[in-house]
Amino acid sequence: MSKGSNTPVPTTALRVELGWRSGPGVPDADASALLLVGGKVRSDADFVFYNQSAHASGSVRHEGKRDAGGRVTDRLLVDLARVEPAIETVILAASSDGGPFGQVPDLYIEVRDAARNTVVARFDNPGATVETAFVLGEFYRRQGAWKFRAVGQGYDSGLEGLATDYGISVDEPQHAPPPVPPAPVTPPAPPAPPVTMPPPAPPAPPAARPSAAAPPPSAAPPSAAPVRLTKVTLTKSAPSVSLTKQGGTSGAMRVNLNWQVRKQFSGWGRKLGRPVAMHDDLDLDLCCLYELSDGSKGVVQALGNAFGALHQPPFIHLDGDDRTGAVSTGENLTISLDHKQYFRRILVFVTIYEGARSFADLHATVTLQPQYGAPVDFSLDECTVPSTVCALALITNTGSDLVVQREARYLVPDRGVSPQRTVDYAYGWGMNWTPGRK
Repeated sequence: MSKGSNTPVPTTALRVELGWRSGPGVPDADASALLLVGGKVRSDADFVFYNQSAHASGSVRHEGKRDAGGRVTDRLLVDLARVEPAIETVILAASSDGGPFGQVPDLYIEVRDAARNTVVARFDNPGATVETAFVLGEFYRRQGAWKFRAVGQGYDSGLEGLATDYGISVDEPQHAPPPVPPAPVTPPAPPAPPVTMPPPAPPAPPAARPSAAAPPPSAAPPSAAPVRLTKVTLTKSAPSVSLTKQGGTSGAMRVNLNWQVRKQFSGWGRKLGRPVAMHDDLDLDLCCLYELSDGSKGVVQALGNAFGALHQPPFIHLDGDDRTGAVSTGENLTISLDHKQYFRRILVFVTIYEGARSFADLHATVTLQPQYGAPVDFSLDECTVPSTVCALALITNTGSDLVVQREARYLVPDRGVSPQRTVDYAYGWGMNWTPGRK
């Protein structure tokens, strides 16, 4: 398509792909969307981007990045059938990080029918030079139908300038309050019975659970605070970050895992218009191994109902067991940074409990969101081995700092060895494991 042209699009789930060619010195880029009424957002909740990944109506969701052979994409899922009637326009934007878009080769935006995977519209390189943000396209209503327009409007003020132009209030990251002495904490109890692991035989099918219902379309609620645009993305070339330098020294830190399916598994019923796997057979478990300063060790996981605790050792809590991927917030571990002096190291990992043979068919994004300071995120590399367990991130207490290290390490268990035991061996945790089930 040429700049300014438009084309009809089906009122269905559409996958919007922002793509470019990576290389040395090429800036990173991020896709975002703004839902407008009269040319402005109703509130900051109508802004979907890397720090606010889903709209309350379920109509727009940020799916995250992929890097395949030097071609990088960042994707949004826009379900036009779920866009609220008041919304007139859905702006599709891009922002650069580390340089202007003139240094980003082969930039494009492509709209695909999510069900058929067919191209609906494509707009290539808008002629960027010094711009650090672009409105590349927009969905808009005309006489009860939706159209896509190639826009190509640039900004040299980055995502902040673009967002504020549409009514978003932007704030800088909060700094943590001055540290206060932690409240007395009861020392860890004597070692608990051996932690559980899955038996070598396939586990019994989990009890049926009601599926997570999609939220009904409604007006976007007002945001509690201005949105924060700062972030830290870990990569192979820059795999670690200091939480102290980012201001993440106290409060609660949420570790989030969200995933989607790269391709349909054999025999799965289609769940059209949803960005993540919806079949009951797929069950990924977010877990962590921990070692405290007194030498005690353990695991936080859904298996064996070892959900941990936030206000007593281990000061880590798993919020639940999302067995489908249908929960918009994914699975979350919460770590109390108010008790960071009790941590020696924490290894966050994910296992496939059932429903897939390896991570080769899955794509996952990990986000660490401190209560104070910038979020830290990264995507997993493409899996090329028959792995059922992936070490995600290692958090280490150096004595004066907490350092987050991107691992993204796929491990292949030996025959008869559980994923938990496999990750234990790989990182020398030295725990005893016994069979168990959910």
